[in-house]
Amino acid sequence: MADEMAAADRPGPAPADPGHMDVAEFRRYGYEVVDWIAGYWETLERRPVQPADSPPGAVAAALPAAPPEDGTGFDGVLADLDRIVAPGLTHWQHPGFFGYFPANTSGPSVLGDLVSAGLGVQGMLWATSPACTEIETVMLDWLAQLLDLPSRFRSDSGGGGVIQDSASSATLVATLAALHRASGGRWRTDGTTGGYTAYTSTEGHSSIEKAARIAGIGDDNVRLIETDPTTMAMRPAALRAALAADVAGGRRPAIVVATIGTTSTTAIDPVERIGPICAEYGVWLHVDAAYAGAAAVCPELRWTHAGLERADSYCFDPHKWLLTGFDCDAFWVADRAGLVAALTVLPEFLRNAASESGAVIDYRDWQVPLGRRFRALKLWFVLRWYGARGLRAHVRSAVEHAAWFAGRVAADDRFEVVAPGPFALVCFRLRADLPDGRQERADSLNSPQERADALNSRLLGRVNSDGSVFLTHTRVGGRFTLRLAVGAPRTERRHLVAAWDLISRTADELLGLDQ
Repeated sequence: MADEMAAADRPGPAPADPGHMDVAEFRRYGYEVVDWIAGYWETLERRPVQPADSPPGAVAAALPAAPPEDGTGFDGVLADLDRIVAPGLTHWQHPGFFGYFPANTSGPSVLGDLVSAGLGVQGMLWATSPACTEIETVMLDWLAQLLDLPSRFRSDSGGGGVIQDSASSATLVATLAALHRASGGRWRTDGTTGGYTAYTSTEGHSSIEKAARIAGIGDDNVRLIETDPTTMAMRPAALRAALAADVAGGRRPAIVVATIGTTSTTAIDPVERIGPICAEYGVWLHVDAAYAGAAAVCPELRWTHAGLERADSYCFDPHKWLLTGFDCDAFWVADRAGLVAALTVLPEFLRNAASESGAVIDYRDWQVPLGRRFRALKLWFVLRWYGARGLRAHVRSAVEHAAWFAGRVAADDRFEVVAPGPFALVCFRLRADLPDGRQERADSLNSPQERADALNSRLLGRVNSDGSVFLTHTRVGGRFTLRLAVGAPRTERRHLVAAWDLISRTADELLGLDQ
């Protein structure tokens, strides 16, 4: 027995060396990666915004069918970025990227992400990385000051802010908190069996319906409230009627989601009028300003937030228009205790003295996942580099560029601007009633709205195929509409001039006016 015990105590063979990258190698290749990114940014304008020739499966086909048995080193990785990855990208930082909404990043943001990745901390509890939590709290307070948000959203009140990965997650978290309040806390044990309902406008984001599904409310209990045909904003009278009908029918209204800057047209729901209705019915009001919230860093655009003091929660995405790389959604609640009560689950392995003291924030209770990255670091880097003045200049330049472009569209009798644009999005299209005999030249296409839709669809396809710009589309009033969203950090007025020249020239070709 003694011999067996002695044998068990003897060390076994040494484990295989996994081949970790040492500090010297990391320093060397880290410099090369930064150089590669800088070179990528320098050459962006010379690249097509979208892949020129990348059919489905092309990127996957360029990769080996199986992982390498042995590490291949780093020398070939950067070469494969150029050979495989970059040609298959849509370049969101390209100065000619005008699609969807911007997804800004910047040098300070990238460097902040690099440091966050290098630290590799897990910020689920204050105790697991105090700096991770406290910097995030301060950054959300800084943002609240920059946007002049109501004081009830700041950490020195009963509320506070947290970084979510996206506005979609913020909407889900708001929906869960709303259910908690509407049920008096019973939803945690009983689930969503009480006939709860959710409300947003017909222009609201699809994430609202998804949140209702995930939360157990269900599609049939989401009420899409009609909008004003001119402003495309939610009609308060229609919201009140829907709430009254549901209450009379024994339903339990839980949440209303108003939008500041809808996805299609950047319509602004009248929060000033919606807020009192929500208070009357005891319904949680969440305000989704994912894209347009950043505009409030400029005092002249804060009118869009009128009535926000009545909201229970609010969010916007610094990763859209505020030079902070994805993912970074800023989400605030007026009552953090209610949010924590809705989401907290405390297993024994997470118990610690700091949490039990009540003196710290544990952001794991403010989100769906347990784990969380140090996202506040890149936000800190951005706010310190640009300051309020630099961020305002960035937003204002995009607004001015969009206004210039809208002016060109409005001055051309072939086109029409089809939605108000207080921010940096222009929604426009070729007119269905082309004047001066031009309509007759287009009769072969279709008629009349179908002809206009087909023309605008072809216009978008041809413009994007040029490679110098990228636009997307929506439907406004049922009609095919082009969207040009300004916001890439490298976009200058000359890029808008070139985009308009391309669009105008392509329209001439489609209408036969170049002959």
